[in-house]
Amino acid sequence: MIHEIAPRKFNTAYMNQKAKSEDLFLSYLEDTVLVKEGMDKLWYPSFSDFAREYPELRDNAQYLFAVDDVNFYLVDEKGLDSVAGWSYVPATRLRANHWRSFAGAVGWQLNRWYNNHRFCSRCGKGMQHSTKERMLYCESCGFEVYPTIAPCVIVAVYDQDRLLLTKYKGRAYNRYALIAGFSEIGESLEQTVCREVQEEVGLKVRNLYYYKSQPWPFTDTILAGFFAELDGNDTIRLQEDELSLGVWMNREDIPPQVEKVSLTSEMIEVFRTGAVKI
Repeated sequence: MIHEIAPRKFNTAYMNQKAKSEDLFLSYLEDTVLVKEGMDKLWYPSFSDFAREYPELRDNAQYLFAVDDVNFYLVDEKGLDSVAGWSYVPATRLRANHWRSFAGAVGWQLNRWYNNHRFCSRCGKGMQHSTKERMLYCESCGFEVYPTIAPCVIVAVYDQDRLLLTKYKGRAYNRYALIAGFSEIGESLEQTVCREVQEEVGLKVRNLYYYKSQPWPFTDTILAGFFAELDGNDTIRLQEDELSLGVWMNREDIPPQVEKVSLTSEMIEVFRTGAVKI
């Protein structure tokens, strides 16, 4: 999965330190990310790459995280793609199993958070960066805000050797998926599982089995994967404003998962191969 970058280590601990010339930076323009042109893999710029055209770029760079001994910073500067050899590419390219992809995806998540909290939601004053932790605060009213992480469940509903597969409606992603949804206020993850299955396909489940979790920076979520056994009638009643397809598929008919970036893909694959014992 995208966050499994071993043997490299992802370090999210916040550091209040100025960027060095050899450090890397991430720059986003709406739904695009700045990378070196003509490279098969994502190649992010270092400050030294832009030292001549933007000598003061390091001054206002915001520390993000580190991968091993590689520090990543966020910069908010326009026109960086005017430098020869660098261009903005769709951020959908970040959806891949590589440590650089994961770094770029998490950076994109933090970029959205910073942009969405430039001003205090209580009094409207400008927010300030804490020097002690990854937090924004308002000097005027004292309001504090931390990065948004929303809990979400992924549910593989099974009935003996059959798995319930779905497809989203109105999305670019058209591969098979599983039941998914966000937790509501006052709701446990297990309750979310039962509610989402009932809402999306009209089924009841039992014998919930927690599989594993995954940070999913593309939607600011932490995913919790569950296998859940069908309880009773197997007739699918599709929530048509959310899903375009819901179908029971025998284990041997499930297509192999080529994209193994997401928790959803892994759960489908381990059911198909029988690697998970439920």
